[in-house]
Amino acid sequence: MIKQILSCLLLLIVLSVTAQEVVSTQGDSYSNSNGSIDFTIGEVITATGSNGGNNITQGFHQTNLNVLGVDDHFPSYEAIIFPNPTEDILNIRTSTFEDVTYTLYDVQGKLLMQNKLFAEQTPIQLVHLAAGGYSLVLTNETQKLKTFRIVKTH
Repeated sequence: MIKQILSCLLLLIVLSVTAQEVVSTQGDSYSNSNGSIDFTIGEVITATGSNGGNNITQGFHQTNLNVLGVDDHFPSYEAIIFPNPTEDILNIRTSTFEDVTYTLYDVQGKLLMQNKLFAEQTPIQLVHLAAGGYSLVLTNETQKLKTFRIVKTH
């Protein structure tokens, strides 16, 4: 009788085990007739493949994700952002603000906000955004000037 109870209990445990699941705040899924891809941001890399021009990684928690930094498209243009990381307000400071536009994107490249700089120090309200990584791009009428990677906390 005890063997039957243990066998039933073992069977219930085995049947109740489910696959692992990733709960992520950033990521997406894409599919078409050729295939599909699911991705998340912030997983450790277990394998990397490359064809010389493109890289793809798989695994858990991307440890080499560069969240903060600046892409300097136009080195003679000087601008700083602060504080980074930020909770609610991000400031853009530059002496050349006329005809300069800021554009904020999420990590998937979705446009979140866009406006012109209006003073040497322009504050941007980020309190309504979720915690995570974002890109802030400064452009003038003809070119990209700088791209800042920022982190919104809380």
